[in-house]
Amino acid sequence: MRFVVTVMVRDEIDVIAAVIEHTLAQEPDLVVVTDNGSVDGTTEVLQRYADLGLVELHHDPVHRKQQHSVVTAMARRARTEHAADWVLNIDADEFWVPVDKRLTLRAALERTPLSLNAFTVPVTNLVGRPAVRGSGFSRLVWRDLRSDEQLQEIGINAQPTPDAVHRGEPDVVVAQGNHFVSIESNGQPDPDVALEVLHVPWRSWQQFEQKVLHAGRAYEASPDLRPSKNHHGMKDYRRALAGRLMPAYMLRQPSPAELLEGAREGWFREDRWLHDHLAGLQAGAHAPDLLAPLLADQDDEPFDASFVEAQAALGRQFMELERERDAERDRADENRALARRLSRQRDEARAQLRLATGQAPIGVEAKALARRAARGVRRRLHR
Repeated sequence: MRFVVTVMVRDEIDVIAAVIEHTLAQEPDLVVVTDNGSVDGTTEVLQRYADLGLVELHHDPVHRKQQHSVVTAMARRARTEHAADWVLNIDADEFWVPVDKRLTLRAALERTPLSLNAFTVPVTNLVGRPAVRGSGFSRLVWRDLRSDEQLQEIGINAQPTPDAVHRGEPDVVVAQGNHFVSIESNGQPDPDVALEVLHVPWRSWQQFEQKVLHAGRAYEASPDLRPSKNHHGMKDYRRALAGRLMPAYMLRQPSPAELLEGAREGWFREDRWLHDHLAGLQAGAHAPDLLAPLLADQDDEPFDASFVEAQAALGRQFMELERERDAERDRADENRALARRLSRQRDEARAQLRLATGQAPIGVEAKALARRAARGVRRRLHR
């Protein structure tokens, strides 16, 4: 069995060495990476691993949110050039691992029948105390198990969508986001070899703000993608443009009191496995000088507790305003849709009356029907 991991990366200097070291420890046959025009030192880190013969490095400097086409090309290459049986298309802030931590990805995939074709892998966010900068591996030690309703209260639509694993195929298509592929699934692996993804999307204010601005500008530059009004990245981008991103960041990172309550209620569960696992990799790391700084705490610069509390309180006010605005927008959309539907019904009624009377001009009855329909539209729009 051969398996290949693909990664598309842009400006992830605070985490990329840890992701590469972890992924290599899972014993893949190859890691294929495309650097998306990084300027923060990520490119140089990846080149170190490429020079060691540990990753196959490609470059795509265009910033137009073309993840779908880039990852699809890497996934196809995994099969056509490297004979991959299984392909994992991961993000640069994801750590893929078997649920049974005694296994590696190789051991789990070797026991997963290729007849499954494709299957999904759940993604869990790791959260913790907010900081100005830093990788956050010693802070982000809580599994976020909040319900979608709880997340919507703090401006997040839902928990992450599961990722997809697929067989190597020369014509596979990977959807934007890596969550869906064109290959039909025939089921899930045995629970004994199930996989999971540990996700660290909000590592620091510095990283989060950069991520939001990068994504928003790339979507704006994309000739093809038009995210929905509820797209999480574009919501954050609009918050950034309005000067409201800091309160949103503080709100989604739970306070110590919220963590204690959440631990009791089952909303959060402490899990230090990732930090301890990365620390254990240092002795045998391929580039220990790149990994060690990511596990240090001295550069994190945590925020003052009173500042966090004040910003989170402001964030709650903003979220309430957003919910009111969105509800009003939804009502307006419904009214416009109703007006269009009633307008079509009016036109159909006119045509039927013309046909029934054999008259080309609109008769008196049709005019009266049109007036009644128009009054009905106005009454519904002003409810």
